[in-house]
Amino acid sequence: MKKQLFVLIALLVAAAMLLGACGPKPTEPPAATELPAATELPAATEPPPPTEKVQIRWFVGLGTGTDPEQIVVQEEVVADFNASQDRIELVLEVVPYDAAQDTLSTQIAAGAGPDIVGPVGWGGTNFFYGQWLDLSDLIAETGYDTTQFEKSLVDMQITVEGQVGLPFAVFPAAMFYVPALFDEAGLNYPPDKYGEKYVMPDGTQKPWDWNTVAEIGRLLTVDANGKNATEAGFDRNFIVQVGYIPQWQAAMHMVGFWGAGAADFFDAQNNAIIPDEAVQAWEFYFDGIWGAQPFIANGALSDSPEFGGGNVFNSGKAAMGNTHLWYTCCLGDFKDAGYEFQLAVLPANPFDGKVHGRVDADTFRMWKGTPHPKEAFEVMVYLVGPAVAKLATIYGALPARASDQAAFLASKSAEYPFVTSWDPIIAGLAYADVPSSEGWMPNLNEAWNRIENLGDLMLNDGTIDLTAEIEKLRQDLDVIFKK
Repeated sequence: MKKQLFVLIALLVAAAMLLGACGPKPTEPPAATELPAATELPAATEPPPPTEKVQIRWFVGLGTGTDPEQIVVQEEVVADFNASQDRIELVLEVVPYDAAQDTLSTQIAAGAGPDIVGPVGWGGTNFFYGQWLDLSDLIAETGYDTTQFEKSLVDMQITVEGQVGLPFAVFPAAMFYVPALFDEAGLNYPPDKYGEKYVMPDGTQKPWDWNTVAEIGRLLTVDANGKNATEAGFDRNFIVQVGYIPQWQAAMHMVGFWGAGAADFFDAQNNAIIPDEAVQAWEFYFDGIWGAQPFIANGALSDSPEFGGGNVFNSGKAAMGNTHLWYTCCLGDFKDAGYEFQLAVLPANPFDGKVHGRVDADTFRMWKGTPHPKEAFEVMVYLVGPAVAKLATIYGALPARASDQAAFLASKSAEYPFVTSWDPIIAGLAYADVPSSEGWMPNLNEAWNRIENLGDLMLNDGTIDLTAEIEKLRQDLDVIFKK
């Protein structure tokens, strides 16, 4: 019995323990709240790769700019430009003058021409006629102000290709004269302002035109016996002084001073034309050498040592010489002899009463195949703008813009302190030859040489029939233009 009771009690204890073990579980903590996915941060922004600069090639060699001292300054200009901005790399490419034409031809033929070419004059640009970019759209797009230049200087850079250049370095023409020779002849000096007339010794006034140049030129032409060309007994075979010389002016240049340009020598069908102004200029020249009262040195006389071996005005034996500002480079003998010159304005064409001047000019051209016209134009604007002070100095040129001219004129005044006024040179900028007498013609080299053959003939042979020779020239040019 006790044993049974003991078993019962053990069972009850075990049950109680079992019930305690199986009681309600303690409350579990709530599941952890799931955090939202972390917002993905953007990848760290890397600095963009540096923008590659646009390279603009500047080709020098068709004109001036190849001398060592010029190259140094041009390199300075390149460095200045590259330091002034960070988008364009200007690269200078200098080719010796003798190789420049062939080098540029090869580059263009390969489609790898330079962006900018210059400084270069008409002669150099004409070899590549048809290869220059018309700047008109770029000028309009950028608002570039061309009114900062004399209008005629802007217009002279217009060809049938368009506005192919901007004014840069200019060499206006004027009438150089020797006051002492005028004093000796009892003549008044030529006018130094456009619009003024020439005053004869008796007080009468005459238009300052080529007829007046001829009239006083005869009075200033003297033979070995002291007689002038208008006096009886004047000996044309022993001339010791001439009244006038077209100093280093070719036959086509003479035409420019009378109002015609190269473009006036042919029509749209390349038929040759001899403009009236050309006939007028050449008749004036031929009569001045071989007429009854000569006042221009013929070939033999001008080439003689006594008359400077072709540099006649420099010999001091010409009272007047029509030439350009660049001619001041070539007056060493004149200065050494103690001579002095002054400057007068250009004469007018007596047939139309207008002054037709000539301005030799160097500028820059843009190759029409440039892949970067906007950047190249920016460089061109820099070259004719901020860089002009350095460049014009090394090129020995008058800057086209009036605001840039003071330093150049000061240097000329120091070089020739006896010149009382350079105003005729500056005023001559308003009389650029438009179209240029050095402009393009079909088959240019052969055409130019043929015209110069006439010039040589006029200079050396007084027996020719000039009218017949001019007609023969027209016939020959007609063939040349149509080749």
